[in-house]
Amino acid sequence: MIGQILLAAVAVVWLVPLLWAVYTSLRPYAETARKGYVSLPERLTFDNYVTAWTQGDMLQYFVNSLLIAVPAVLAVLFLSSTAAFVLARFSFWFNLPLLMFFTAANLLPQQVIITPLYRLFLELGLYNTQLGIIVINVAFQMGFCVFVLSNFMRALPEELTEAARMDGAGVWRQYWQIVLPLTRPALAALATLQFAWIYNDFFWALVLVRDGDKMPVTSALNNLQGNFFTDNNLVAAGAVLVALPTVLIYLLLQKHFVAGLTMGANK
Repeated sequence: MIGQILLAAVAVVWLVPLLWAVYTSLRPYAETARKGYVSLPERLTFDNYVTAWTQGDMLQYFVNSLLIAVPAVLAVLFLSSTAAFVLARFSFWFNLPLLMFFTAANLLPQQVIITPLYRLFLELGLYNTQLGIIVINVAFQMGFCVFVLSNFMRALPEELTEAARMDGAGVWRQYWQIVLPLTRPALAALATLQFAWIYNDFFWALVLVRDGDKMPVTSALNNLQGNFFTDNNLVAAGAVLVALPTVLIYLLLQKHFVAGLTMGANK
């Protein structure tokens, strides 16, 4: 009982900033300027959402984010699953060093390599392109995904692939038709996490993209701020709009996401 009360209290504390942002976004700025943000509303309106959508040019930035996040997530999951399949199903002397490399690379701070990476992108023609943002996100997210998927695939019965080999199935068919369908819960959980991480990323776009019309939606919030004045109600409405796609992805993949997080918990 005490544990449930503590969990409920933590959930409420976690939700307060989100609910407060929604509450602020629904109030006119003139009212909060007169009465303060900690006050009861006279009226609630969606005007801030309309203004944020038009003033921040949200549609263009949403498209930019989808053009970056969707291909990056698909590439991360495909490349990670193939690497994890080899690490989990075949015994080579470099299996453990390669897995340690993927794990260690995932812990590397991004800021450490930004200067050589910036020069490399200039030489390769990837600077100021959305393809460059996709490539760098794939490179940095693969380590975590390979680590998770390889552990998940090791838990699958060896007899499945052995039976497939006895029936003449090649390596690709073992991966594509036997192992990959069984890793769907882990892939769904990783897809949700990866989409949220890549969609919310602002660092790589800030450093490796120069033109504003190629920036992701996280940079659109900056368009809602003025040099000498910031309407916090408007910014709150923009932040809620930016957060909606990640919430939608979670709701769509919630069943598989929870299954992926609890995999192996009852063994």
